[in-house]
Parts: sequence; structure tokens; C-alpha cells
Amino acid sequence: MLDLVLAIAHHIFVFVLFGIVFAEFFALRPGLGRDAVARLARLDLVYGIDAGLVLIAGFSRVVFAAKGWHYYEHNAFFWAKLATFAVIGMLSVPPTLAYLRWQNASAAPDDRDVKTVRFYLHLELALFPLLLAFAAAMARGYGEFA
Repeated sequence: MLDLVLAIAHHIFVFVLFGIVFAEFFALRPGLGRDAVARLARLDLVYGIDAGLVLIAGFSRVVFAAKGWHYYEHNAFFWAKLATFAVIGMLSVPPTLAYLRWQNASAAPDDRDVKTVRFYLHLELALFPLLLAFAAAMARGYGEFA
């Protein structure tokens, strides 16, 4: 039962993460006002919390769930999935820093800054299908190495 609960939680947290990045991407437009910047910063905070929950649930699955660490440690798709998640996380840093900078600025962000942040969000969104493909392959036993 623990395996099922952790799997459900992990999947929900990952889909929420995607939804938050998509919401940020959708909300981020030229001509943002202070209220919109504040909303983006709050969304981004929830993103960070949810990313932590993804990691907690995921590593709990690896350690405590049915397959155990031995299954995952020898799977290339597990490591590819972790690497992809890490890249998504690194790509989220520039938007976070921009939102914080914009909150403290007296003027609205210029269009070039908005375009740059949208580029990072676009890259994050583009990597999610790869993350899901690696997870599906891993769960089916592909990618085993000795």
C-alpha cells in the first residue's frame, strides 16, 4: 500500500509542477504590473515547494517502496530522469531570480527581460515529456545495466 500511496503522490506532484510552469509561461507577458509580478513570484514559490515534494516522494519511492534502491541504481533511465529533473531545476533559477528582482524594482520589467524568462520557462516545459518518457521506460525495466 505504501508503494501505491507514494506513486500517486509522486505523480500528482510532478503534474502540479508542470501545471505551475505552464501557468507561469501563460501569465508572463510584456507589460506586467506589480500585481502580476507578485502573482508570478507566489506561483514560483509554490513551484519550489512542489519541486521539493517531488523529490521527497520520489526518493521515498526509491528507498521505501516495492522495487527498492537496487532496482533503480542500475537503471540508466532512472539516472537520465534525475538528470533531466536537475536540468529543469537549474532552468528554473533565472526566472526565480528575475521575479525577485522585478518585485524589488520600481518599474515594470522590460519586454526583453520578459522574453528571456519566457525562454527559460519554454525550455523547462520542453523537457517534461522527456522526463515522463524516461520514467515510463524505467518503470518497465528498460535501461538496466550491471
